Amino acid sequence: MAHSNVHGVVVLTRNGDRFSYSQDPYTYESSWTEATPLGEVQSHQLGQALRTKYFTPSSPSYISNVHTDLVDPEEIQARYTAGGEVGAVFDSATATLQALFPPNEKNSIELSDGTKVVAPLGGYQYVHLETVVPAVDRALEGWTGCPKFEEHVKKVYDSPAFDAAEQASKRFFAATKDFLFGRPSDLIHAVNVYDYITEQNAHNRTFAYRLPPTYVEQARHWANVHEELVFGDAIGGIGNVAGRSALGAVVSALDRVAFDGDRAQFVMLAGTYQPFVSLFNMTGIESVYGIPDFASALAIELRRAPLPDSRDFLRFMFRNGSSGTFEPVHVFGHDGDIPLTEFVFRTRDAAITTPKEWMSACGASGMTPLLPASERASVHTQAAMLVGAALFAALLLIFAAVIGRRWPRKVAGKGIVLPEDVDALVWREEKGARVKDGEVGRFI
Repeated sequence: MAHSNVHGVVVLTRNGDRFSYSQDPYTYESSWTEATPLGEVQSHQLGQALRTKYFTPSSPSYISNVHTDLVDPEEIQARYTAGGEVGAVFDSATATLQALFPPNEKNSIELSDGTKVVAPLGGYQYVHLETVVPAVDRALEGWTGCPKFEEHVKKVYDSPAFDAAEQASKRFFAATKDFLFGRPSDLIHAVNVYDYITEQNAHNRTFAYRLPPTYVEQARHWANVHEELVFGDAIGGIGNVAGRSALGAVVSALDRVAFDGDRAQFVMLAGTYQPFVSLFNMTGIESVYGIPDFASALAIELRRAPLPDSRDFLRFMFRNGSSGTFEPVHVFGHDGDIPLTEFVFRTRDAAITTPKEWMSACGASGMTPLLPASERASVHTQAAMLVGAALFAALLLIFAAVIGRRWPRKVAGKGIVLPEDVDALVWREEKGARVKDGEVGRFI
């Protein structure tokens, strides 16, 4: 059945081209990297494609009643991960938003004397971009600093499947050593080999002239094999912690979009490639394999069924790279749209939605900051200083409380009581809205 009415969209995006990237093949901690002008253009092109598809009234996928000229902060939410690739991810997300809502002279104000003032750069629009810090929220980078994931990676490297792939890849990696200038060249380091070869091939003319044909394709193949093995765990397995963490953010965003009392209609989650590989494996998307290209995007469209059917459906659209087009991909064996309630039911046990759940899944005692091992000692020192400062502040408060008893004071009324934790969201269909048991409201 076709569901033509697009009520809202949640988009997962990957950063564009960047410089000097490498990651630890055992912990998946990444080096500092930043976007290149090419990467910014790629992400800008993604923003243009999203605008054409979802913010153009003549488009079949136009989001119903969304503002198209000037951004409405209540309709648009954009979040990016401030993890290992923060420089590249932030620049890429900014470039995407620049194209999603380009400068518009309507972004202006008239002063009391009749003067019209247009925002800089011809009406540039400053779309709010929220930071997701992994030390606080693991929604967009759940795989780093995760002890059980690191154990999983080691088991993958010791598995018969990896050993077979390693034997098959030896000839290629032996041949690439002359082009890596001392960098490790084996299947364990396949992602770094692929990144280095593609970066140099794109930005270094001498390297590009020397590199034999098919080396880029072969490097990509073995990097894909590597990542499919690492992120090829069961849907609720620790090997899919990247997708499970992202699912929590996706479901939360869908909840906002689906609830009529919330005006959010477009949510962008900007990150890196790992959640894509994991989510595709978790949901059974077979048409996409391996690492997506730079500036790729997975758009999850929330579509309303025509009356009398009051259900919400999801349509998954994937755009591989800046030059691709959005094509439908199918989850959990469906040939078309999947009911929202079914998608949530299938993923609810796997989705990681809170820091507490992430720590439990990873066997972690806290939300580890994403820092190299050499820098963690200074963090512990700073933490000790903070603890000391907190104890001193507590003593001051006790002293103030004792002194305060000498003066009468007015007792404030009871304020807002927040629940310690929300254990579950009960999904049901009631006039098209999703509600918690016993109340109409939205789950955050």
